[in-house]
Amino acid sequence: MSDLFPEELKIALPKISVQKGSKNPTVFAVFQFPLSGWIWFVTEADPYEDDLCFFGYVVGLEREWGYFCLSELESVNTNGIKVCRDENLVPRPLSECLQQYGLVEN
Repeated sequence: MSDLFPEELKIALPKISVQKGSKNPTVFAVFQFPLSGWIWFVTEADPYEDDLCFFGYVVGLEREWGYFCLSELESVNTNGIKVCRDENLVPRPLSECLQQYGLVEN
């Protein structure tokens, strides 16, 4: 079990491609790394071996849709500062999440 993403949250996530084609998919989890400003908006996930692979919208060097794994997020540790999950997130459309985080696209 992961401290970053508890087992009970995995149940709510739709499988990868379920929201394919949606212009405003639902976000089920948000991860952030405070030192870089990177934010990962999770819309779907599938288990893969001993890991969980997510699909979602990533705001980092660029803004793009992509795949990322829980193990990757958990491995980030810079002097004790780690990726964290917004534990207060209520699933909502991506557009609302972007607005909430001050990332509204023009």
